[in-house]
Amino acid sequence: MARSSVTALHTGTPADTDTCPAARPGVRAPGRGPCGHCDLGPLAFCDGFAPRTVSNLWRVQCTVPFEAHDTLFREGDPGVAVYSIVSGAVKVYKLMPDGRRQITAFFFRGDMFGFCLGGSYAYTAEAITPVGVCRLPMQRLNDLANTAPEVQDRIVRRMTAKLAQFHDHVLLLGRKTARERVATFLLGLSDRARRRGEPGSPLTLPMGRADIADHIGLTVETVSRAMTRFKREGLLDLPSASQVSIRQPDALRAIAEGATGG
Repeated sequence: MARSSVTALHTGTPADTDTCPAARPGVRAPGRGPCGHCDLGPLAFCDGFAPRTVSNLWRVQCTVPFEAHDTLFREGDPGVAVYSIVSGAVKVYKLMPDGRRQITAFFFRGDMFGFCLGGSYAYTAEAITPVGVCRLPMQRLNDLANTAPEVQDRIVRRMTAKLAQFHDHVLLLGRKTARERVATFLLGLSDRARRRGEPGSPLTLPMGRADIADHIGLTVETVSRAMTRFKREGLLDLPSASQVSIRQPDALRAIAEGATGG
């Protein structure tokens, strides 16, 4: 992979460099991941790599904690590293000049983000909950990709998956009704949870209604009304503001796909 083809983000540490922040207690906690520093298992970026490749990644990565609402990096910051989430949830968004916000994605355990094609980030990343992230300096990752084809292939696959998600989100914002958008969002979270090896229902929503609204292009009131209507129709239960139990996934999917009216 050419070094100019992929750049990355930084952690909001004092210096925008391609090195990890200074070590602190707990930064390299033992785990069950391939390199021994996380519990992601098959979700880890380095899963399945040759031992030598894993060892090379271990030498440049570090695990960094952030508190809820911490900013990992801001739109326009120099891109110097990519992150893989070990625990917690992150949102990424863009702000318009008048202050309006569009949340472009939510990321969870095993998700990797921060790749960019220019020298700076196109969005801001903020922790929704306390998070732990595996930070990989992009220049060193590119250097490794030049000698380890499996790293290059993994990077391309991760970026391609993000592009597919982006196209789906464009469809959601451009063509779907409010009910279809909310149904699509909930089913998407459920599908992603199952891919992480977690139950598809009940779902824990780390983000609030305002974040959901800013992601799917609706008002908070419209999101709340749609969820309340789904509950009234027996499609889901709402044990609390942060929990959703999907009772009729097929019916909800029919709504998401526009197969029903209303």
